[in-house]
Amino acid sequence: MPGRVLNWGLLSTARINQALIPVLKASGRNRLAAVGSRTAKSAKSYARQWGIARAHGSYEDLLADPEIDVVYVSLPNHLHAQWTVKALQAGKHVLCEKPLALTLDEVDQMEQAAVRSGKVLAEAFMYRHHPQTLKVMDIVTSGSLGTLQLIKGAFTFNLTRTADIRLANDTGGGSIWDVGCYPVSYTRMVTGTEPVEVFGWQVLGEGGVDESFLGQMRFPDGVRAEFDCGFRSPSRWYMEIVGSKGALSIPSPFKPGLRESITLTRDRAAETIKIPGEELYRGEVEDMADAILSGKKPRVRLADSRGNVAAILGLLEAARSGKPVLL
Repeated sequence: MPGRVLNWGLLSTARINQALIPVLKASGRNRLAAVGSRTAKSAKSYARQWGIARAHGSYEDLLADPEIDVVYVSLPNHLHAQWTVKALQAGKHVLCEKPLALTLDEVDQMEQAAVRSGKVLAEAFMYRHHPQTLKVMDIVTSGSLGTLQLIKGAFTFNLTRTADIRLANDTGGGSIWDVGCYPVSYTRMVTGTEPVEVFGWQVLGEGGVDESFLGQMRFPDGVRAEFDCGFRSPSRWYMEIVGSKGALSIPSPFKPGLRESITLTRDRAAETIKIPGEELYRGEVEDMADAILSGKKPRVRLADSRGNVAAILGLLEAARSGKPVLL
């Protein structure tokens, strides 16, 4: 549909919206048209602050807005499935923040709603669209690393707000859902397969969620992976991919910027590869436009999202039971 512009609505006033607002306003195929909040006062205040044309005093009112084409679901984790399904039933396309859902049943319900509605549903893993990630995958698939052997990663930071929703069990909190999902997703992307066995250790906080997590995954063809994530360590994020012929180091895999570099080491010689980037959240917005306007498949497919949820659930079960879990 050449020339058509998609109208977006923000379902909630969550802080993560601030990452999407600039790229929506800069896009030629997408327009930020409305925001929905739990109260009219909150919605109007937010709309004034961010220059949004329409403010809806309930989530239901946003979904009933006939001019909205796409809804961005940025609610707490435990509400993703419920409101994504409602948005699809209301005839809206949906970009849902990660994690897509907290159970496989929820993922299946969301997929069924997308199929019935004929609308696009995609998970907002923004790093998957960045030129750095695409370059990493080019290197992996080219065979430059040889046979994959080991993948390592980490995503940690110090969470200082004691009342943060990510520390609460009843809202889908925990470090593995919040940041551990990134190295799990990255590893699965690199291997192109699902883990067959997982194991994990966790440190629980007062809210009953993992504040630190260490996970291991075994993939077909002998590939092994390990990662750690958490809310109680210094800021760390990296991925390392090791093959029989070389190793690739990615210092900023999950939030790459406009100028990044990765290091390819082969035969003791290290090559720095510089990558011109782009605004981090632009890719997921334009990917939705491609899917809706041109009929392309979203880069993050629902089967991919389901696999990530399955792996995380397996890791959590292994940490609770103290035993490896076969998937």
